[in-house]
Amino acid sequence: MMSAKLVNVSFPGKNSEDCPGYFAGEGAKGLVVIQEWWGLNQMMVNYVDFFASQGFVAVCPDLYRGEVAVDHEHAGHLMSGLDWKGAVADIEGASDYLRSKGCSKVGVIGFCMGGALSIASAVLGKNIDASAPFYGIPSAELADPTSCKIPIQCHFGNEDALEGFSDPKSVDALEQKFKDGSVNYQIYRYDNAGHAFTNELNKDAFRKEARDLAFERAISFFNENLS
Repeated sequence: MMSAKLVNVSFPGKNSEDCPGYFAGEGAKGLVVIQEWWGLNQMMVNYVDFFASQGFVAVCPDLYRGEVAVDHEHAGHLMSGLDWKGAVADIEGASDYLRSKGCSKVGVIGFCMGGALSIASAVLGKNIDASAPFYGIPSAELADPTSCKIPIQCHFGNEDALEGFSDPKSVDALEQKFKDGSVNYQIYRYDNAGHAFTNELNKDAFRKEARDLAFERAISFFNENLS
């Protein structure tokens, strides 16, 4: 499956090659929305459109360059084959693109794989002002959370069972690293919510009450840190 029909912009990404993406919104507050392991699919478009409706200029870079997973096996294959440092460069390219559109500050928000990349971008990125990762933590080899120098607000479900990536034990370890690094952080944990609880197209995982509260918190966080 291809995401070409969902793409409406492109900008320089990793190794200066063009990165396609989906863009919406207007204003001075930029937001890079980072995909789940599925790719740039309809849910990511929905996220971009939602945050655009809340006053942000938003773009989702297509990190898979046109591919969208059709099932869990395919998604795992695409995610395992991703150049993660290259993906951070794509995210930086998306931030530069938003700045070229008049945004004075740019945040990142991501889900699942995109959550992990939101933390990685907060640590490694040079042009990111705030980060809100959802249910994803990068490997220590990619990014050390103790080195995060920007405000970060994290969201996790207490029923998340993805060990080593977004389960409560991993969140505890992440919080300790933030404390060790004196990071300006917030971590919110949601009862009766598991992995992908914000994804309204995943009927088994979606938890509206938790999603609404998390997005309210994230929007307030970005309004404070991107103004």
